[in-house]
Amino acid sequence: MTVLYIFPVPSYFSFMLKCPTCGKPVDRDDNPWRPFCSERCKLIDFDKWTSEEYRVPGQKINPAEMPGEPRVHDRQGEDE
Repeated sequence: MTVLYIFPVPSYFSFMLKCPTCGKPVDRDDNPWRPFCSERCKLIDFDKWTSEEYRVPGQKINPAEMPGEPRVHDRQGEDE
């Protein structure tokens, strides 16, 4: 006897998350490392952030050109 399984939605429509580090499929339920597949992949990603491999785009800022903090007596003069 042959059993035929019928799915209402084709399998290519099912949404499976992939680990951003290694690309393996990730189970959504009860995964303590979500969106990663394992603690290893989570730590690899964390290392990339801390070693500045990942960066948020923007202009470079020269710390010497940054305005200093306003002094306390300057702030008091503004309130009067």
